[in-house]
Amino acid sequence: MTDVRDRSNPAGPIVSAIGLVLACMATPAIAASDAPPIASRAQYVANAPGSYTLNRIQRAGDGWVLDGSWLPKRLSGYLRGQVTLLSFVYTYCTDADGCPIAFRTFTEVRQRVAADPALRGRVRLVSLSFDPTHDTPSAMQDYGAGYTNDDAVPWHFLTTFSMRTLAPILAAFGQDVEVETDAQGRPTRAITHLLKVFLVDGEGMVREIYGLPSLTPDVLVNDVMTLLMEVPPGPAARR
Repeated sequence: MTDVRDRSNPAGPIVSAIGLVLACMATPAIAASDAPPIASRAQYVANAPGSYTLNRIQRAGDGWVLDGSWLPKRLSGYLRGQVTLLSFVYTYCTDADGCPIAFRTFTEVRQRVAADPALRGRVRLVSLSFDPTHDTPSAMQDYGAGYTNDDAVPWHFLTTFSMRTLAPILAAFGQDVEVETDAQGRPTRAITHLLKVFLVDGEGMVREIYGLPSLTPDVLVNDVMTLLMEVPPGPAARR
């Protein structure tokens, strides 16, 4: 599917692509450096920052998550106060058009944010696991090794207690997923999903949802800059 949002028209609809169906099997992950070059994907126009409006689509989902400390924290704590890019991932995903692309895109966005004084300290990245059974807090920290200790551009690698804890978060975001169950019908892990990345403003509102065609550093960085140009909403807009 292609992104039907018309970025050449500031008043155009904000119906984002939901991407391609991706199946991630339990085999060693593709390193970010092994993912296909971003430029090899279909070109997607990134309009000049501030030349368009990003509507408030929905409130971001919330729930209990675990970081590298293994202490339970609310996801909302990672989605407020700064502009946030959130992706759902598997540490072992091997689909070249799946999690490795999201990871590679985030690394490029991070480099651009770190190089821009106007953006540093105002943007964060969050990667949340689809498979808490396999992706423990330690596994997520290993997955994000080299990117977890940067105050200028924080990148949080999170997981949850179980699929039962994760499911309401996925549902709140509208993240399509197929879940494997055991003989008793209990959820064990997510096995397929649609690639989506969520742009969340400092108020915890989802402002854009990216699929594979629109998931490029140019588009993401320009959207982040557009949000940062906005005048903070008044009390009525926060309700």
